[in-house]
Amino acid sequence: MVVMARERRTDERIDEAFDRVDADIRELRVEMRQGFDRMQREMTARFDAVQRNMTTWAIALFSATVTLNAAVIAAISLT
Repeated sequence: MVVMARERRTDERIDEAFDRVDADIRELRVEMRQGFDRMQREMTARFDAVQRNMTTWAIALFSATVTLNAAVIAAISLT
């Protein structure tokens, strides 16, 4: 009978330890999910900023090219 009581206590301690481990894992999952969500928002914002920058530079380059071509055509026409 003493052996049974000892086994039961050991089983309860093991169950408690697993419950703590399960709780820790759940906590880590929540923290990881929040971290991944934050990283995704930051990366999306950075990609959006890069895209805006590239669009601005493309428009500026196109405008400069058109203006240069117009100036060359005007210079040729006036000579």
